[in-house]
Formats: sequence, C-alpha cells, structure tokens
Amino acid sequence: MMNTPAASATGPRDGAVLAQLVGEAVAHAQGHDSTEDAAEIEAITDAMVRLLIGAPLHSDGKLTIVSLATEARLRRNKLTHKHTGLKDLFYALVKARDPLPEPLPESARARAAKQQQDLARVRAERDDLRVQTQLLARIVHVLEIENSKLKETNAALQRQVAARASVPDLTRRRRS
Repeated sequence: MMNTPAASATGPRDGAVLAQLVGEAVAHAQGHDSTEDAAEIEAITDAMVRLLIGAPLHSDGKLTIVSLATEARLRRNKLTHKHTGLKDLFYALVKARDPLPEPLPESARARAAKQQQDLARVRAERDDLRVQTQLLARIVHVLEIENSKLKETNAALQRQVAARASVPDLTRRRRS
C-alpha cells in the first residue's frame, strides 16, 4: 500500500482525493468487465469527490447515499446492491470527515452543570415573579374599583350635606 497524502483522509479535499484514487483503482481492477460498470464507478467516484469538497452539481449536497446516487445520476440501488464497496467507502469518508468532539474536561463539565442549575433557578424566579405580577395587577384593579365606589359615595354624601345645609335644623334649636 502506498503512503500518499491521500491515505490519511482528514479533510474534505483529502477524502475527495482518496475517493478519486480508489475509484480509479476499482475501475482499473474491473477493466476486463463491462464498460458500463467502469462508467458507473467513475460517475460514483466523481460524485463522491464533488460532494466531499462541497461542490455538488446535481444534488442537494448532503452527505447521504441518496444524494450520492443523485449526484452520480444513478439509481440508488446501484450503490446499495451493486457497488457496495463504494457505498462503504463513502460512509467511511464521511465519518472520517466529521471527527467526534473531544470530551469536555472535568472543570468544563462542572461549569456546565453549574450553569444548568443557575438557569433552572433563574427560570423558577422568573415564573414566581410572573405570578406575583399577575397578583399585584389584580389587587390594583380591585383597589381602583373600590376607590371609584368611594368617590361616588363621597360625592353622594357631599350632595346630601349640601342639601341639609340649606334647611335649618329646628330640632337642635328647641333643646338649647
């Protein structure tokens, strides 16, 4: 096996180079078979290259077998039944392209857990404040209604006092 830069498929361009090299090797190895198979292999590897470098011509650009088949302008069963090695290669290149995230260090985990707790506490405070605000709004509304009723009662009493002030109270004069 040759040790080429394409052998360490870490980036999208390296994966594309690897797909191209493998496709050419497979096409060469199957050179004694039909030219139809060689054309399909070439179409698939060219489609792999375009998808892996992010330059699709005929598909949505997603890194799926359906997009690969669309990009190669072949039916999907050509990849899932006939050229399974190329399908597996494509999955491997996609997986190698997206490395798994490194686990968080313990301090970052503790910080994230504390942030989650703080967020839960702040949300609980927010909900409590909402309830208190609604209660205060109801209290203010009731007080406004009572205040308007008191104003009406006060106005009625003032009218009664004004009406009585014009008529002298004769009962008080007799006692004095």
